[in-house]
Amino acid sequence: MIIGVIGSGGREHAICAKILQSKKVKKVYCFPGNAGTNSIATNVEINLDEFDKIKDFVINKKINFLIVGPEKPLVDGIVDYFQKHNIKIFGPEKLASQLEGSKIFTKKICEKYNIPTAKFGVFKKIEDANLFIKNSKFPLVVKADGLASGKGVYICENTKVATKAVEEIFNGKFGVAKNILIEEFLKGEEMSYFVISDGKTFKRFQTAQDHKRVLEGDKGKNTGGMGAYSPSRLINKNLDEKIIEKIIKPTIKALIEMGTKFKGFLYAGLMIVENEPYLIEYNVRMGDPECQTILPRLKTDIVDIFSACCENNLGSTNIEWHEEKSLCVVLCSKGYPDKYKNNQPINNLDKINLENNEFIFHAGTKKNNNNFYSNGGRVLNFVVLSNNFKTSKEKAIQLIKELNWENGYFRRDIGFKVIEQ
Repeated sequence: MIIGVIGSGGREHAICAKILQSKKVKKVYCFPGNAGTNSIATNVEINLDEFDKIKDFVINKKINFLIVGPEKPLVDGIVDYFQKHNIKIFGPEKLASQLEGSKIFTKKICEKYNIPTAKFGVFKKIEDANLFIKNSKFPLVVKADGLASGKGVYICENTKVATKAVEEIFNGKFGVAKNILIEEFLKGEEMSYFVISDGKTFKRFQTAQDHKRVLEGDKGKNTGGMGAYSPSRLINKNLDEKIIEKIIKPTIKALIEMGTKFKGFLYAGLMIVENEPYLIEYNVRMGDPECQTILPRLKTDIVDIFSACCENNLGSTNIEWHEEKSLCVVLCSKGYPDKYKNNQPINNLDKINLENNEFIFHAGTKKNNNNFYSNGGRVLNFVVLSNNFKTSKEKAIQLIKELNWENGYFRRDIGFKVIEQ
């Protein structure tokens, strides 16, 4: 079997690595990939928006099916395009992808189907948004409506910060903004909750806790994610049932009633308040770095799972997991998420000896003349599985110290809430 993976981050490196554990797979292509995927698969220099070129390559190389990693091609309709050409592809259609493509689309579904979420207002003009802010209690959450790579969210403690957030979003910091979302701040703890679906059946696909803020102690600016651990410390049988019944099932039902179906990974970003789940937002793909944290725990052949989804046969597939605790620490370029330097050499990467249950997944890397260089804000993911989160974290940090990359920055406190228990 030949498989194509679309994307270029740590998530896609983790997906390629997991696919290649399957005895059914002969070859993997990654579009466009990074230095990590290139060491285990074949990178293909085609941009994510060049659907025609990807299609021609898929037909020419007799690729059996495609896995879409990132959100943008999904929101742009890559699945609809390949389905029209009768090419198997794993991911949700364009309409279903609006769950991530528009926060307001999701909020309207929440309103109609009584899905628990924060109270909110939608605004098209700066003046209306600022008037709402003046009459609101703080803290408030201000969000850009479209895709913002996990960064278009401001938690505002006062009017000055909130009005500045509104101004930045409307001035195009995260792309063209026609609408802005302002919602109440829910005081609780976040959890990433995943399911996988073939369009008619869905199965749980583990939990994780991301660490969005750039600085230790969950301080500083929002990022794409500084690290994660899995499973989440918050999950329990009672909470799991509430998430399925109150959030996941009504969402799948809403999409079916709209004339689409959800095939792919559905990632619910939740706020847990006194064991009650509230939906913060949906993503229509695996999280990053949650994917890198969760996939090493998967015992079942992932190709069997993807194949079952493509053939609408997930119901007969049993998904099993390893018991170990997984923790991921992300090594970033110094200065991220603000200004940072690219093309910085990463010298010792080849010299690190990984033991069983230790993984390095590349995110923002490239290779020139057999040397590795940084090529993005989040550069490498260090993932370790062990019997407890403390050991996993200590081993991940030890690997980062072995690398000794002078241009890197990482958080030393990933998993602090679960480790301090």
